[in-house]
Amino acid sequence: MSKSETITIPLLPLRGLLVYPSMVIHLDVGREKSVQALETVMLGDQHIFLSAQKEVSLDQPTESDIYQIGTYAKIKQMLKLPNGTIRVLVEGIQRGKIKNFTGKEQYFEANVELIEEKTSKDLEVEALMRTVLDLFEQYVNLSKKISAETFASVQDINEPGRLADVIASHLTLKIQEKQQILDSSNIKERLNLLIRILNNEKKVLDLEKKIGQRVKKSMEKTQKEYYLREQMKAIQKELGEKEGKFDEVHELKEKIDSIGMPEHVKATALKELDRYEKVPTSSAESAVLRNYLDWLIQLPWTKETEDKLDIKHTEKVLNDDHYGLTKVKERVLEYLAVQQLTKSLKGPILCLAGPPGVGKTSLARSVARALNRKFVRISLGGVRDEAEIRGHRRTYVGAMPGRIIQGMKKAGTINPVFLLDEIDKMASDFRGDPSSALLEVLDPEQNSTFSDHYIEEAYDLSKVMFITTANNIAAIPGPLLDRMEVIRIAGYTEIEKTHIAKDYLIPRQLRNHGLEKGMLQIRESAIIKLIRQYTREAGVRNLERQIASLCRKAAKQIITTDKKRIVVTDNTLESYLGKPMFRYGQAEEKDQVGAATGLAYTPSGGDTLSIEVSIYPGKGKLILTGSLGDVMKESAQAAFSYIRSRANQLNIPVDFHEKNDIHIHVPEGATPKDGPSAGITIATALISALTGIPVKKEVGMTGEITLRGRVLPIGGLKEKSLSAHRAGLTTIIFPKENEKDLDDIPESVRTDLTFISVSHLDEVLDIALNRGKDK
Repeated sequence: MSKSETITIPLLPLRGLLVYPSMVIHLDVGREKSVQALETVMLGDQHIFLSAQKEVSLDQPTESDIYQIGTYAKIKQMLKLPNGTIRVLVEGIQRGKIKNFTGKEQYFEANVELIEEKTSKDLEVEALMRTVLDLFEQYVNLSKKISAETFASVQDINEPGRLADVIASHLTLKIQEKQQILDSSNIKERLNLLIRILNNEKKVLDLEKKIGQRVKKSMEKTQKEYYLREQMKAIQKELGEKEGKFDEVHELKEKIDSIGMPEHVKATALKELDRYEKVPTSSAESAVLRNYLDWLIQLPWTKETEDKLDIKHTEKVLNDDHYGLTKVKERVLEYLAVQQLTKSLKGPILCLAGPPGVGKTSLARSVARALNRKFVRISLGGVRDEAEIRGHRRTYVGAMPGRIIQGMKKAGTINPVFLLDEIDKMASDFRGDPSSALLEVLDPEQNSTFSDHYIEEAYDLSKVMFITTANNIAAIPGPLLDRMEVIRIAGYTEIEKTHIAKDYLIPRQLRNHGLEKGMLQIRESAIIKLIRQYTREAGVRNLERQIASLCRKAAKQIITTDKKRIVVTDNTLESYLGKPMFRYGQAEEKDQVGAATGLAYTPSGGDTLSIEVSIYPGKGKLILTGSLGDVMKESAQAAFSYIRSRANQLNIPVDFHEKNDIHIHVPEGATPKDGPSAGITIATALISALTGIPVKKEVGMTGEITLRGRVLPIGGLKEKSLSAHRAGLTTIIFPKENEKDLDDIPESVRTDLTFISVSHLDEVLDIALNRGKDK
């Protein structure tokens, strides 16, 4: 046949394979159309056209999925295999181009134009052939996949087109690259293309070789290290040291790599691990290094819990756990709302300040539960060593991290709710001031790089929600207090205590004492009597103790008698708890001369304070008793001086101080008392004693006095009002400048009490003295 003719011939699509002219190769044929094409050509002249598929994954290719340029080939041999496929040996003869498909359905058939190949050979072709052979030789040397015999046979080829095809057939190329060479009918273009491909393959093989050498060196180093380690193990075994340290080091290294430490911490950990590996187990330093590594590994560096940013859920949890405390709950919900909007917020530092038993610690625990965070609590009461906060340096024997880092390890996450309890009860001595060490912990601008003396690496505390508690804010150092947002919890009213007892305390104590619902019933009248006559406190701790006492007595009665249900009323309460401990009602039974009721603020909440004045013949001495502090003594002196300066207007003899001794006493002398707010109370009691006019028994007062009789503002009005309410007072005299604090007082207390604001002592006397009665 002529080399330029067009023929109609069956076509065999090849998948992932390509046949060049002059190439002899085995093919496995299994697709139905391909088998039909083979059977057809075997009945004829045994010639077939081979063309590659564009996509290897196609099992049933269409005409558009087959490359146009292919190879006209002759089937040399055909063998049917047991699995149904046919193995054929084909020999490529000539390039061909598909003009069009005939449309046969049983198999592919196409009109193919056979491409005539010009074999003119000039100097440029000769140079290209030599370059190709040179590059191919380098490829063979680097590849090691092609034998020297193959290269020798290629060298004997003088025809440039055939040389290019044979070399291309031996290269490990993608089907697209092989097709590019097949598509090229121009000899020079084909050789240039092959040169580019060989150059690229050579670079790839060079890189593979370098990578292989690096891997080999690494393996050799690993093998060497393994050999040396095994030798060291044997030596240590002979020396009697424990085995397993190398396994331990390997395990520690895996942990260091996996826990997500910051890079600078990881570098320190690996450095210390290297030292630990080299130090003998018997050395004291070995234990120190191991302990340090354990702390670095066990500390949370990146692990955090996901906040439950659901305000309704949080509000429900807080309300379920605590009655009242509106301001605290509102502040937590505000924090949550801001965090939900910004997606990030530095942890706030809240200080819950109030008397014992009002629920400060349990409130912090509820906040953690509401936010779905871990909860950690450390008590700072009595802490006087700075190392308790910052830790000891590792140079000391028995060194360990401070309580902050210990708490973070216990939490296991970087964003717990961290409660610093009793922050007002820290002390300081020659070992340092722990409150100063806390300044860094509780400063949102600094605590992202908190430094512990033991860990020595910066630790991020910025995601921690710190909550502190205190009974007395005055005992907290100023710089430390400045870093916290103070939320005051004054105490509970009688109504609130009744609700807390019914909804929280009684059910909890029934559970704790194994009593089922219905076994013990405490009537509301009994609860009120319990609050009024058996407890006198701002919180509910003693109230819970008394309820626990009732539960114990009820449990004993149920076990020892046939009673299955016990009801406690206000009439039967005494039979369980004995005589009342406190007298509820008027602070004084009747109006008295020289005795006034003041209102005081203590770390345990508000309290009433009776101030008594006695006058008797003498030489003008002013005697102060009752464990009074310096400030309170000065208030008494100021009141005394004011009365001397206003003696005429007050109808008091001008020379009263020359002929009389004055004794001012505050009962409960064993209890220290201090503060300026007793000023107007001392002045009122003094004037009452000097004039003989009694003070109204239902009136309580608080306010600081000046030498000119002005009444200055005081603190703790809410706590003082609650104590007055508990004591049964009906009228409260307070400084005019404290009117803004009335909003903090519960509605039920404001309804029961009459609040009168004053700015001068004359107004106080008009209200407090019962001028209708004489001496």
